[in-house]
Amino acid sequence: MSSPLLNDGTDSFVGESSSSTNFGENEITVEGSKGCGYLFCDPRSTLHRFIALIFMCLLGFGSCFCYDNPGALQDNFINDMDISTAQFAQLYAWYSWPNVVFCFIGGFLLDSVFGVRLGTVIFCVLLVLGQVVFALGGIFNLFWVMLMGRFIFGIGGESLAVAQNTYAVSWFKGKELNMVFGLQLSFARVGSTVNFNTIEHVYRWMEQFYKGHTCLGIVLLLAGLTCVGSLICAIVLAVIDYRAEKILNKRPEGQIVDTIRFSDIKEFPTSFWLMTGTCVAYYVAIFPFIALGKVFFERKYDFSADNANTVNGIVYIVSAFASPFFGFVVDRCGRNIFWVFLSILVTIGAHGLLAFTFVNPYVSMFIMGFSYSMLASALWPMVALVVPEYQLGTAYGIMQAFQNLGLAVISMTAGYIVDQGGYLILEVFFLSWLCPIKRKALDSRSSDIFECKEKEQRKPKLVMMSI
Repeated sequence: MSSPLLNDGTDSFVGESSSSTNFGENEITVEGSKGCGYLFCDPRSTLHRFIALIFMCLLGFGSCFCYDNPGALQDNFINDMDISTAQFAQLYAWYSWPNVVFCFIGGFLLDSVFGVRLGTVIFCVLLVLGQVVFALGGIFNLFWVMLMGRFIFGIGGESLAVAQNTYAVSWFKGKELNMVFGLQLSFARVGSTVNFNTIEHVYRWMEQFYKGHTCLGIVLLLAGLTCVGSLICAIVLAVIDYRAEKILNKRPEGQIVDTIRFSDIKEFPTSFWLMTGTCVAYYVAIFPFIALGKVFFERKYDFSADNANTVNGIVYIVSAFASPFFGFVVDRCGRNIFWVFLSILVTIGAHGLLAFTFVNPYVSMFIMGFSYSMLASALWPMVALVVPEYQLGTAYGIMQAFQNLGLAVISMTAGYIVDQGGYLILEVFFLSWLCPIKRKALDSRSSDIFECKEKEQRKPKLVMMSI
């Protein structure tokens, strides 16, 4: 994995400020001019970093757009493919199952085999392939083929998320890392928001020409164009990152680069594993609910399909705007654990309103969107504080792997609960996951690294405990 472009805690790029950089037998000259060309092309400039950030953020658009295609077309899937809610939930479970293993392997491959550039391109190719197979299953009315497509898509999607995190740390560690994580989440969730607000209309338009499962498959094939866009962004970002590495001479000859071994995993601190547990328990109360939420809003609140999709996608709409804001706040204020704890409490309140009241669901979903953004902006950057940089790809892979194990099991369980007991029981089930994790937090008195601003975070030594 590439070394960071920024020294941890400094305001300048790695490398000398002279006009040329020598690496091996080659020499790349960087113009000393501060004109427009310098701002756009010199990787030492802030503008160039943020150009790279744009492509990092857009990497996840196609993945998130297609991930929730089933959720936005829940009743269409059930009717056109003639399946139960439990079978429908398998579309999400089969996305998650492979990543119990492959997401970890993807992180290891990023660190030790492919590198982040080639790995990102490969994962985007898997996205495109998986979505095409998924669509073909609909066209030919083969549900098992659809599951296979989601399996392939899942390998690419979650591994791509690991690559995004690795890119972000490589370019922004010691700078605006929390805000960058928030921006990445924001751009990705724009993809989910666009999906919930457009895919139903695309289905109705295609219904003029095709019917039933064929119409469904064609719509899914069109949705795959967003994954092609993500692949293009991966290629462009690889070129930008390669050029920056050469210009800044980040790996001069003779430099010893740390390599990761599987045995290193046992050395990950307890704090990392508690973060992973918190991640799993929180996310299984969010994503499976959104996956099955469309019909919930249609039944309980008598919403139309369009209105149900709109309210179901509010979490993503809010996170698209709130995630960068909370990332900025955490960057400036620190206290990551406080924000994580607060977000869990607020999410419990949102689920409680949906389960036991008839308060307008827009209120509950807005609240859930803010709390989700808060947790994501505070939790994920903490991994970079407790794990060495050369192991970050693997660490994020492990975290994603356990998250996907939870999502796979809970998605299938949630579908079964809806078929057997209804949505009230499902909401109580989600609350049962959230309530225990609010009891786990870092000891703020001994975990100073999580309480200070990011620029003050150095070589963290953490102590975690249950309270």
